[in-house]
Amino acid sequence: MKFNLLVGDIHVDFAIVGGGFSGCSAAIEARAQGASVALVEAQTIGHGGSGRNVGLVNAGLWLPPDAVCHSLGKSQGDRLNLALADAPDVVFDLIAKHDIQCDATRNGTLHCAHSSKGLRDLQMRFAQQQCRQAPVTLLDAAETIKRTGSSAFSGALHDARAGTIQPLSYVQGLARVAAEAGAQIFTMSPAKALSSQDGRWIVKTPQGTVYADKILIATNAYHQDIANHTPHRSTRVSYFQMATQPLPDHILQDILPNSEGCWDTALIMSSFRKDAEGRFVFGAMGQPTRLGDHIHTSWAKRMLSQRFPQLKDQPLAYLWSGDIAMTADHIPKAIAFDANALCLMGYSGRGIGPGTVLGRGAARALLAGDTSAMPLEITPAYDERFTQLKTAYYEFGARMIHAMQFR
Repeated sequence: MKFNLLVGDIHVDFAIVGGGFSGCSAAIEARAQGASVALVEAQTIGHGGSGRNVGLVNAGLWLPPDAVCHSLGKSQGDRLNLALADAPDVVFDLIAKHDIQCDATRNGTLHCAHSSKGLRDLQMRFAQQQCRQAPVTLLDAAETIKRTGSSAFSGALHDARAGTIQPLSYVQGLARVAAEAGAQIFTMSPAKALSSQDGRWIVKTPQGTVYADKILIATNAYHQDIANHTPHRSTRVSYFQMATQPLPDHILQDILPNSEGCWDTALIMSSFRKDAEGRFVFGAMGQPTRLGDHIHTSWAKRMLSQRFPQLKDQPLAYLWSGDIAMTADHIPKAIAFDANALCLMGYSGRGIGPGTVLGRGAARALLAGDTSAMPLEITPAYDERFTQLKTAYYEFGARMIHAMQFR
């Protein structure tokens, strides 16, 4: 579906800045609540991290559930864990209900142990998930070889709730659903200034203005400068992905025969899956435009040949990258930066499920004026000095990880 840029003035109940998982999910929910909606996107739908996502529809956050409770407190932690445990249901139900064509496959994911230390981490996660009666299975090395086609891992944690999608197709599908429900969606329309007057929010774009009672900022790692609005700090971590051409049948049947999506326990995390056309998609932290495509390609080929010798002679035909907004505690933030105004940010590499769930929750909270509609506690704007200190520390760690990767 093609969208136009905003020209002229419009008046709506609910304005959204950002056309990713959160913004589009919020637009769908707001229309379901009967609110008029305008969404403005600086580029195209899914241009940011949503369209560049790895494509794993995981249950929960990157953190183990006990760590979430330790950070937020048991009550808030349990509430967020429970909501995000159901996130794959929300995503796949939306896909089925609205016939979103995004290569949805729900055969679970595999969290793969790259070392004995990684296996101990998986054993800890397995125990915590068992306590929550989650449908997870800890696989030994032999079963992991069968499931992945690689002998590089000492075990894996299979989560039956999870699955994979083509992320750009999914977010574009969400935008189509929102538009068909009556949301006005404008692309190539960056928010340049934000202000409030007489209890209404005013969002100015280069050729138009949105007047709204409520507003959601959902730009995450791709936030651009907006006059009169101070973005909330997060660390931008780059992630690149590469893909082969569609693999021949004799290799396809050996690698990921059940089509799970995978990631590993290494400090420099990598991910891998097959797409619907039989390409092998491999990703890791790093930004090719900063260090050069050749370095990243060489590293990826070396890693692939070590983990999957059967791919040694398969050329890497595609390369792309994107940015992730990381928070210091790896937990997303819902920030009330003014009256009737929320900002969602910091998915820390888990954008699909949490972005969909929290976008929906933000729309409900803003339109109902009830913060209990959000599974994540809504907090006031950060103490910026404290945030800068924590973020500077985390940014230093992220730079060190990137430097270590290519030694």
